[in-house]
Amino acid sequence: MATSLNGRRVAILAADGVEQVELVEPRKAVTDAGATAEVVSLEPGEIQAMNGDIDKADKFPVDRVVKDVTVDDFDALVLPGGTMNPDNLRADENAVRFVRDFVNSGKPVGVICHGPWTLVEADVVRGRTLTSYPSVRTDIRNAGGTVVDQEVVTDGNLTSSRNPDDLPAFCAAIVAGFAG
Repeated sequence: MATSLNGRRVAILAADGVEQVELVEPRKAVTDAGATAEVVSLEPGEIQAMNGDIDKADKFPVDRVVKDVTVDDFDALVLPGGTMNPDNLRADENAVRFVRDFVNSGKPVGVICHGPWTLVEADVVRGRTLTSYPSVRTDIRNAGGTVVDQEVVTDGNLTSSRNPDDLPAFCAAIVAGFAG
């Protein structure tokens, strides 16, 4: 498995307020499997990560700006959570377009915790089954999706998880899904 993602390019779409562990652990999982992972964000510079949505954690350099990328630049996408992160992303038309294009391309997408808010804004959950943090579930249902309370759910090209406790299973599932 250490080389299952060799040559694959993974975008991690994140903004200020990203839950640090939900950025760090999936990035480590895909790079340990051989992928190149890039943090894509709204602006150049750095993003401020958080621990538990309350405490400032580390800052992470932005590799690419979402308005300058397309789905063709990457083989897979990770949408970490934290409440402020997807709230910032779903208010940005370029981020929403990128997510919509990615899901509609059929390429694999991993999303955890509050990350589905961006999927809801992109109108790509209708008819899909996902899991998420409990406070996001009504939004998914209102957008036409089905919500289940499971550690990891894969529906087509979408793999979702509920929270940081699910990260070991989520990381294993996205590496397997991204390997195709």
